[in-house]
Amino acid sequence: MVIAAFVGLWLIERGFESVEPPQPSAAEAFAAGSAPERTGWAAAAIPGGPAVASAPPAEGLPPSEPVRVKIPSIRVDAPVLPLGLGPDGSLDVPPPGNTNVAGWYKDGTAPGVRGTSVMAGHVDDSRGPAVFYALGALKKGSRVEVARKDGRTAVFDVDAVEVYENDAFPDRKVYGAAARPELRLITCGGGFEKKTGYRGNVVVYAHLTTVRPPAAPAS
Repeated sequence: MVIAAFVGLWLIERGFESVEPPQPSAAEAFAAGSAPERTGWAAAAIPGGPAVASAPPAEGLPPSEPVRVKIPSIRVDAPVLPLGLGPDGSLDVPPPGNTNVAGWYKDGTAPGVRGTSVMAGHVDDSRGPAVFYALGALKKGSRVEVARKDGRTAVFDVDAVEVYENDAFPDRKVYGAAARPELRLITCGGGFEKKTGYRGNVVVYAHLTTVRPPAAPAS
């Protein structure tokens, strides 16, 4: 499928003195024999979340572009850039030198809409860590907040964090259609080799649990 072609394009040359990014442990993967939820879903409340937050509607949210992604547990707070496909069919990348930005595949599902939404970001460059450097450190139940253009914030809970070798990337598992609103966050991982770069990708699987309405206008 076309989306799979962009995964390898997030490989960035690293400085030889840089530190390996965290990799997910086996405990954060799906249990053996399990996979992302494909039929039905239930919302969960966010402990300590704003009182105005609510469970998402059963049909998910209407489409709206993401504008910012926050992952409090790993201190991610970054703008989201909509990305399309280049002439060769691969996903365009953010402007060079801007490491604190995530990319969203704009011709796919918007975050919060029923289906599978895909975001990707650099892990690092020769100067140091980038936006998704610590993605592999996420745990099951971690929160991902996606602010949307319509003012709503779609809040996702992490279901699993897995790492795959480049030649064994499970396209269907990662990009397959979902019956509930789901999110995938992708960056490079799986170890690094001087000649070929990163050997694989870290993938975070999450599902929508809560929706925060637009902020009330100041009186």
